[in-house]
Amino acid sequence: MSKNKLEKFGDMETFEHVVQAPYNKIKQDDFHLKGNWAKDFFKNDNPIILELGCGKGEYSVALAERNPNFNYLGVDIKGSRLHNGAKEALEKGLKNVGFLRTNIEIIDQFFGPEEIAEIWLTFPDPQMKKTRKRLTSTMFLKKYKPFLKKEGIVHLKTDSNFQYTYTHAMVHLNKFEVLAETDNLYESEILSETLQIKTFYEKQWLSRGITIKYIAFKPTDIEFAEPEIDIEKDEYRSFGRSAQDIH
Repeated sequence: MSKNKLEKFGDMETFEHVVQAPYNKIKQDDFHLKGNWAKDFFKNDNPIILELGCGKGEYSVALAERNPNFNYLGVDIKGSRLHNGAKEALEKGLKNVGFLRTNIEIIDQFFGPEEIAEIWLTFPDPQMKKTRKRLTSTMFLKKYKPFLKKEGIVHLKTDSNFQYTYTHAMVHLNKFEVLAETDNLYESEILSETLQIKTFYEKQWLSRGITIKYIAFKPTDIEFAEPEIDIEKDEYRSFGRSAQDIH
């Protein structure tokens, strides 16, 4: 491990707004903050919004700056990436944003019934070969549903046409309530201040001429079904999914 990474991990251990609990730490046990994040972590009763697969945490920090009456929690397994957002939040004195380093596969062990108001999925790996690994798959939706409020919203913002097409098909097949959808966000009428937040890598994708897609929906309580469709795979290699990890 490089000296720079060691320094970052050292910093993370001292950050009060960072929780580190990967699978090998908690295993099959529920996390001690489950059901009590607002009271014991954020020290308020404001709604909590998750960003899953938050990478460097840019979106979580930007959302927290714009919306002081909401709590934001960025989740990722890569500590060296999370360090960027955690340090930025600290430098800006933001009290309504924190970070959780863990495996998203065990996310249901961290939150109690209806504890989360919204979920943001910002540019997740589309997992074109493995449906069960897609963060909008029915397998993950079954994990999210118990801790998502009854009117809770899932947002997907992606550069991947594969990811968007799959999610769009899954949402409509299951008759979820769709709040907004577009395959070209920056040319659409739904573009808002929140949706205009751009991460470093999003700017790179836009500079390539790749359109950004977005869909927001409310999952229902029915038994989820997977769409049986053939989806054309993305032709390009995205920064976060290239052979060289530049994050």
